[in-house]
Amino acid sequence: MFDKLSFIEDRFSLLEKKISDPEVIADQDQWRKLCKEHSDITPIVQKYREYKGFVENLDEAALMLSEPDLGKEDKEMIEAEVAYSKKQIDIICEEIKILLLPKDPNDDKNVIVEIRGGAGGEEAALFAAELCRMYQNYCAAHRLRVEEIEVSDTELGGVKEAIYGVTGAGAYKLLKY
Repeated sequence: MFDKLSFIEDRFSLLEKKISDPEVIADQDQWRKLCKEHSDITPIVQKYREYKGFVENLDEAALMLSEPDLGKEDKEMIEAEVAYSKKQIDIICEEIKILLLPKDPNDDKNVIVEIRGGAGGEEAALFAAELCRMYQNYCAAHRLRVEEIEVSDTELGGVKEAIYGVTGAGAYKLLKY
């Protein structure tokens, strides 16, 4: 896993150089592709660098603990730092494993949400209206844009049928389940 992370970090550095190259910037298609790849691996590289920082802290603390003239309070403080660093390393390793999972290629696509008040008459229409509001608020909280395509209201404020277009980064990822 760490070989792969090291490779991703090297690729990240290479992408940073390429993105700022004037020749690459002139070719907008290539530049856009490299920027997309750069943004995709940025969270992985940040977590890996955070991991390396905690490992470095752990190594420094182990070196300090090996000193013979260390006071009791200092030793306790360093041991607490060691325990904290180990705990953080475990947490970060789990986060990195999740970040390394393959992504669904459709995750960044836009979606169309369709809600119908099924069997149940006016109660189903009122429930459908609540669902519409819930999804609109959910999308707003995740900075997705909701565009009303078609909505058929009932007399009491319910919804027979509602169709919305949802656009934004990760729309399908957030709404697919």
